[in-house]
Amino acid sequence: MNESTEFEYVGFWLRVWASLIDTVLMLVVIFPILFAIYGSENLASGVTLSGPANILISYVLPAIVIIAFWYARQATPGKMAIGASIVDAKTGGKPSFQQNAIRYVGYFVSTIPFCLGLIWVGIDKRKQGWHDKLAGTVVVRRKNRGTEPVKFGD
Repeated sequence: MNESTEFEYVGFWLRVWASLIDTVLMLVVIFPILFAIYGSENLASGVTLSGPANILISYVLPAIVIIAFWYARQATPGKMAIGASIVDAKTGGKPSFQQNAIRYVGYFVSTIPFCLGLIWVGIDKRKQGWHDKLAGTVVVRRKNRGTEPVKFGD
């Protein structure tokens, strides 16, 4: 994907929407697994879940799924729903596995100082959060996503 006027950077609120979609989908997968392992009483009582099963299900599984989606589709389901793709900031091409891994770790870096690195998407001219800057990526989508241009007055 070369730099072109047919693409635009995806801003803060659309990316928040995509993130909410991804969070709901991830919970739909993770919650039943945790329920099956820990039971309703432990989940309902608010007991902090710990141990290898919780670490694998709550932390490792989401990392693998998200990075796999980024690598295979250049987007998570939430980003696909809004027509967005993650691309290399220099070439507009598919990011490498290393860039995707750095981007994922960069999310944690972005949240440490009051989520400033995520809020940065709303400030930056290229709509890059700190995780994007660290990985050398941008999130873009086609400007004209419809199949037919809109015509008024005919």
